[in-house]
Amino acid sequence: MTADVDPTGAVAQWWATAVSHMEPGIIELRGRPVQDLIGQLDLTSMIWLMVRGEVPSPDQAQLLQAALVAGVDHGPQAPSIAIARMAATCGVGLNSAMASGINVLGDAHGGAGQACVDLLNLVLRLEADGVTIEEAVSTAIAAGPRHVPGFGHRFHPIDPRRDPLMSLTATAVRDEVVAGHHLRAGLAIEEHLSRRHRPVPMNIDGATAIIYAELGFPAPLARGLFVLSRSIGILAHAWEETQQGQRNKGPIPRSVLPARLG
Repeated sequence: MTADVDPTGAVAQWWATAVSHMEPGIIELRGRPVQDLIGQLDLTSMIWLMVRGEVPSPDQAQLLQAALVAGVDHGPQAPSIAIARMAATCGVGLNSAMASGINVLGDAHGGAGQACVDLLNLVLRLEADGVTIEEAVSTAIAAGPRHVPGFGHRFHPIDPRRDPLMSLTATAVRDEVVAGHHLRAGLAIEEHLSRRHRPVPMNIDGATAIIYAELGFPAPLARGLFVLSRSIGILAHAWEETQQGQRNKGPIPRSVLPARLG
């Protein structure tokens, strides 16, 4: 039947994919029948399978899960959460409210993890070229933006998510689940920044970047995984907002008028 409809195979090749396969009565995800995955594979491992094409070890899945849990929410102070809540009061439905919030997860809000993985990789490349880790860190930071991605937080002097994530990563290194190179680079950056007049400790983006990099995820996927994680918080906030019954909720109370410029 396929040969009659598509004799050259051009249509079949147009969306050729290794991610999934579907035909009547068959659904395969990365070559595995979906019925063999349901009830057998946890969601974190499913994410790994879909993105990487293989099932992680239990220890790998546990470390990835820790990073995903840590990034779920940061309250309405985060633009993505606030925007999703405002959109939810506009009658657009949960899907559009979620999309509205997710769509602002860009370079400034949501992209620091990706940038931090790039920074960690640069430090390790420079070190591999024969300089000390301290020299590599100094060079990499000097070549980057003024705000070092993954370090410092506008609300938290010490990000409460840093220590548990670093502890889990250190345990994974000890147990030979991950190599520990990116952890070493991240801690070296933190140590370098601690010598400033005002120390700049690691934040959630830096801690999760280390985990994603240690687990072998390319830098762009650090952002993708963060978006996936934060979408859970966005869903929760959008749903809560719909239950409160307000309409056309703006960014500030109606009793507060913006200041006049000029």
